[in-house]
Amino acid sequence: MTMKWTDTLDIAIALYETHPDVDPRYVRFTDLHNWVMSLEDFDDDPKHSGEKILEAIQMAWIDEAR
Repeated sequence: MTMKWTDTLDIAIALYETHPDVDPRYVRFTDLHNWVMSLEDFDDDPKHSGEKILEAIQMAWIDEAR
């Protein structure tokens, strides 16, 4: 399954599995953007992300990490 920027929960789960030792509350959006882009199943235009999307991914990741 290919992920797009709008697949916030799937992205959050993938980030949680890829970076299990990272506390998502302290991840900078620049790092978050790069990590999402490097996910194996992610395939979307880097320019389609924005602060609201990155924030939604971060919040979903925080929920996943709990």
